[in-house]
Amino acid sequence: MSPSPRPQSQYTNHLGQPVGEPLPDWTERPRPARTVMDGRLCRLEPLQASRHADALYEAHSLDAEGQNWTYLPYGPFASPEDLARWIESVESSEDPLFFAIIDLATQQPAGWASYLRIDPTMGTIEVGHLAYSPALQRTPAATEAMYLMMRRAFDELGYRRYEWKCNSLNAPSWNAAERLGFRYEGIFRQAVVHKGRNRDQAWFSIIDREWPAIRSALERWLDPSNFDESGVQLCRLADMIAQARG
Repeated sequence: MSPSPRPQSQYTNHLGQPVGEPLPDWTERPRPARTVMDGRLCRLEPLQASRHADALYEAHSLDAEGQNWTYLPYGPFASPEDLARWIESVESSEDPLFFAIIDLATQQPAGWASYLRIDPTMGTIEVGHLAYSPALQRTPAATEAMYLMMRRAFDELGYRRYEWKCNSLNAPSWNAAERLGFRYEGIFRQAVVHKGRNRDQAWFSIIDREWPAIRSALERWLDPSNFDESGVQLCRLADMIAQARG
């Protein structure tokens, strides 16, 4: 077996050892705020049981077989009260920091997502806990929600690295990460015990130098001119991402 390729560097220290790129201007970044993120198709607002639990339970009830909960560490929820109790247990958390996703077409919450593993000192932040109801899945609003969270992390807060992790067997999540412009980095074997089963964790990321091209592709895809009168996309986001990267 040939050895794994090792990173190279153009930088060395006074001992002649390879070292990483210098970051003389780097400073600790702010933590994300518990404030609203407004888009054209959706709005992200801090998740609250009193405001969102009943409508979220109704939205997720469209997933009659409970497929959306297989790879999440919680759910399915037996009743609106059960969901409300879970939301109450996390709604004050700073990490994970949860947001309800409001579909502006209906003015109803249709899912939630969070920032987590927030490290202001290193400038890394993860997106996760994506619980998209069937009403939100595979819609432009679902993509816009991820764009809004990326834009806050990179443009507003100045983070260096934005992460996505999923069960290595979760094909929809893996596909979503790559469609949104994340780069696959590898699998952490036996990383988690999940609902009594082993979970190998797939890692993906976007870094700050990649973000401008990805942001441009996302904005072009989300533009109304990319959809026909029936709301069908004219150009695929994956194609736009590939083109932006060259």
